[in-house]
Amino acid sequence: MGYKVLLPQPILESGRAYLLERGYELVDGNGFEEEDIIRDIKGCDAMIVRTAKITRRIIAAADRLKVIARHGAGYDGVDLEAAKEKGIMVLYAPRANSESVAELAVFYMLYCSRNFKLVQKLYKDDYRFAKFNIEKHELCGKTLGLVGVGNIGGLVARKAALGFDMKVLAFDPYAKELPDYIIPVSSREEVFKKADYVSLHVPATPETVNSVGEKELAGMKKTAFLINTARGSIIDEEALIKALEEKQIAGAALDVTREEPFSRENPLLEMDNVLTAPHIGAATKEASSRSSLACAEGIDDFLSGRTPKYPVPPMREQLEQMNFTK
Repeated sequence: MGYKVLLPQPILESGRAYLLERGYELVDGNGFEEEDIIRDIKGCDAMIVRTAKITRRIIAAADRLKVIARHGAGYDGVDLEAAKEKGIMVLYAPRANSESVAELAVFYMLYCSRNFKLVQKLYKDDYRFAKFNIEKHELCGKTLGLVGVGNIGGLVARKAALGFDMKVLAFDPYAKELPDYIIPVSSREEVFKKADYVSLHVPATPETVNSVGEKELAGMKKTAFLINTARGSIIDEEALIKALEEKQIAGAALDVTREEPFSRENPLLEMDNVLTAPHIGAATKEASSRSSLACAEGIDDFLSGRTPKYPVPPMREQLEQMNFTK
């Protein structure tokens, strides 16, 4: 009998075909809420996770689960401690969506630079006012400040510097050998103080959750914009709402909010200087196809006795202790 792979949500054909060609049985889930997955997980050896939250209860219900592959670069939705305790490996696809998210970050900067949300709101009723009286700017010559220069942050820097002639500052204590168009700075405060656009590219960890708050926002230029294509929990939303209402900063573009799906009562959704979206950074067909294939390859490597390329960082030590022959 071949291994069974649970798919609580559909994956793209690239991943499905890869697994089917290698003899895996795919179990299409009946939903991706906790109770749905608990019912479906029994008898499954692996699981590919998209947006579903994988809780301790789900992991406790898994009687054969050996590996979870997260369909993207974030893995905060998986209870890693519960997985470790049960000896379940967790993999991810850190490079698959980098290009798509980086492109979106640049799109958000362009959108903010032209004050496009307000233009769209007003131009049908007052064409001349929207055209001449709403302040608009170029990206050329402006300063981009990056918090985090991993795969995505590095691509954003390249597109901004080489495509739009922006000056790029970056704070990332883990970054090494940065290209010459990125200027490393010694503190996060310097990024917030000097940048016209601050773009966040860090994972959600105990150190980064709520790490952009009142102090950081107060240190930004009044003409600056905050861009977040990472995780909503990184920003203290109450502090951001206050900063926007009091015009401490010019605006924000948020691909993610703290609560997903977001509450219709969230005031950020109605602000003229804030662009929000339903976490679409990695939702392109190209990125989804790469993620599906990367997850399928990782599962096949792990279950076939080969060292998988992309264990989530907290699992690397556990992986090193396993005796892979290939």
